[in-house]
Amino acid sequence: MKKILALLQCTFLLLSACASAPKEPVINDEDKTAEMLYNEAYNYLEKTSYQRAAETFDKVEMEHPYSKWVAKSKLMSAYAYYKDEKYDDAIASLDRFIRLHPGNKDIAYAYYLKGVCYYDQIAPSEKEQSSTKDAYETFNQVITMFPDSEYAKDAKQKISLIEDHLAGHEMSVGRYYLENKEYLSALNRFSTVTDTYQTTAQIEEALYREIEIYTILGLTHEANKKERILTSNYPDSKWSKLAKELISKE
Repeated sequence: MKKILALLQCTFLLLSACASAPKEPVINDEDKTAEMLYNEAYNYLEKTSYQRAAETFDKVEMEHPYSKWVAKSKLMSAYAYYKDEKYDDAIASLDRFIRLHPGNKDIAYAYYLKGVCYYDQIAPSEKEQSSTKDAYETFNQVITMFPDSEYAKDAKQKISLIEDHLAGHEMSVGRYYLENKEYLSALNRFSTVTDTYQTTAQIEEALYREIEIYTILGLTHEANKKERILTSNYPDSKWSKLAKELISKE
């Protein structure tokens, strides 16, 4: 019985404490300071509530358009949209930030994050490559405009990968044309690789495909010229071996 009474007393004390505890006042968004909204948005971000974070960061400008927190909130809103994989919204926010705050200390990061938004949308090489080209252009802006920034090094590395990807796309389309005996269209694609993407892993096959097409078209001089370039630069390549065999048959 004593145990039951003790439990009841504890329960009563807890209920009394809950009843007497003061409630936190509810503050409407329009009454919150810019700093309060920013901190609230940042808390959402840490909890991975990215959509709510972005929306709350956006409120900073809506409620306090002249606050010192506006520029930072714009950038953080873009980052939240990026984390939520809402790339179009992120890019729109970044474009706005870049347009309105060109002298901001974080402007290099804004360009870099915009490039990453495009980079994360790169499609397989056989698909359309508009995001790849946009990433390439944006990362080049980072390197050109902010060569000494902490983002330039990573932008260069990503550009190397992008170039290889774009070369792969040209090769994929070129092979399609070659299989369908559209030789001039195929040659244009392979020549793009040999002219523009010479440092990529696609260069050896591209040279061989040019030799193959020139041979089909009876352009012996051009075929021999490309064969010399291929075998002198890549003597141990399987494509050099195939090119020699192809030329020797003629």
